[in-house]
Amino acid sequence: MLIETLGAARDMGRLNTILGVLIRHGFGDSVRRLGLADRLERTGHVLKWEHAADLARLEPPVQLRLTLEELGPTFVKLGQILAGRADLFGPEFIAEFEKLHSQVPAVPLEVLLPQLREDLGGEPGTIFARFDVEPLAAASIAQVHRAQLHDGTEVVVKIRRPGITETIDADLRLLARLAAIAEAEIPALKPYRPQQLVRELARSLKRELDLASECRNAERIAANLVSLSWIVVPRVHWVHTKERVNVQDFVGGIAGNQLDLLDAQGLDRSLLAKRGAQAVLKQIVEDGLFHADPHPGNVFYLEGNRIAFIDFGMVGRLSVRRREELLNLLLGLVERNPQTVADVLLDWTGDEHGVNLSLLETEIETFVDQYHGTPLAQLNLGEMLADVTTILREHHLGLPSDMALLIKAFITLEGMGRSLDPEFHMTTEALPLLKQVVRARYQPKVMANRAWQTLRRTLAVAEQLPHDVSRLLRNARRGKVHVGIELAHLKRVGDQIDRAANRLTMALVIAALIIGSSIVMTVKGGPTLFGLPAFGFLGFASAFVGGLWLVRAIWRSSKGRDVGEE
Repeated sequence: MLIETLGAARDMGRLNTILGVLIRHGFGDSVRRLGLADRLERTGHVLKWEHAADLARLEPPVQLRLTLEELGPTFVKLGQILAGRADLFGPEFIAEFEKLHSQVPAVPLEVLLPQLREDLGGEPGTIFARFDVEPLAAASIAQVHRAQLHDGTEVVVKIRRPGITETIDADLRLLARLAAIAEAEIPALKPYRPQQLVRELARSLKRELDLASECRNAERIAANLVSLSWIVVPRVHWVHTKERVNVQDFVGGIAGNQLDLLDAQGLDRSLLAKRGAQAVLKQIVEDGLFHADPHPGNVFYLEGNRIAFIDFGMVGRLSVRRREELLNLLLGLVERNPQTVADVLLDWTGDEHGVNLSLLETEIETFVDQYHGTPLAQLNLGEMLADVTTILREHHLGLPSDMALLIKAFITLEGMGRSLDPEFHMTTEALPLLKQVVRARYQPKVMANRAWQTLRRTLAVAEQLPHDVSRLLRNARRGKVHVGIELAHLKRVGDQIDRAANRLTMALVIAALIIGSSIVMTVKGGPTLFGLPAFGFLGFASAFVGGLWLVRAIWRSSKGRDVGEE
């Protein structure tokens, strides 16, 4: 029960607001189906239904985007995450999710000052030689002010909005409960994995709320890209950086969405596209830590054909195993090897119940096979990845969250490259690096190291084996060995036996009522009903009603079985 299990009464007002927005944007039917309206109104909150159809003329994807925007930062962030889940949502929803932004009115500086003084350890006017009152940018979680250090360094000061943590925590509590109810009450939502999406949202938001974590991510990526001299990552000033505020070098250049200025500055579009691709591919394929949101607003082009990346609040991480699987997938796509692509995707999605794996594998093989004979320079790797996620969505299969984030970054990167240079092809940039990494993986030294690690694990298992066998035998002698057997449909069989036992019990009660009532009918005296002994008459009536119930239950069970067999 949602209302009864809320962690605190303060969440009730926020829930009322959320449901009101959902109703106003045309999602009143979903609110009713979840049973939330009745439960909330019983607690004294009143929902307004009179404007429920105001936005009904809009398309569902537009309605959903407007709803998320109105609900605030937590839900905007949810929409931004959903924008990367082409494996779950169709292109019309993805297009709307990508329109979501966090631009909101700025918080006046006097509201920020108490928190800022506490974090900086003094007045901003003292800590900095100059501190701009007007923000450079304002988003739902933080806003950015430009400033200057006493040594003349131009910096940006990113400040978390006061009170935003409490709002997000309340929203996450409510979303977790709403997701659980939605999966239970609306089976059509199960393929969208509401609870998994909420968990992913919570992890992402908690990382983004820690502004010091963003700086740690920036420094790690900067260290990984040190060999690429044309890549710029703003320097962090740790003396002024805390969880609620960070200070980084100001980056002045041409924003990724101001491409018309590149030619005037004499920058080489083709070279910029190649360098950007090389940087992100290195992060993904070699380092396993990558900028997960490389949209035009987070990229700047500098003199000397350099590229600056900013805002590392959202990063992706790939384990060694994931990187190896990704290598196989990309090589399979680039080299048009359908079996390799199918094997990797089936490993990622798992052998889920109800999925026709043979049909899925056939569709993937057909998709990849259509590119046989296509020149490498004409392959659009981003589109190929998007098409693969479409196939998975049609089979109600979702990618692991880390891979969904990576594919979104990959598609965004290729789009940016083509906007810089229409002749840019990701495949021509990716293939040499992929082959280089594969060759490095099979160098004698690397293979010897893997073999040594495998041998160490094997020896550790062998060393532990006698102890494990001894413990197993000791437990067996004491009768403490437990064997767990999981049988498919065992619960359904148990339910059927339970229903059969209930019917048998009812039949015995009916038989007892008939026999008892027959005996009572032969006894003289006592109260009468319709000229018959009252207790005997009531017994027969009860037996008649019970008999009708029993016949109806048997008939319904038989009908349901016949339908199931069809």
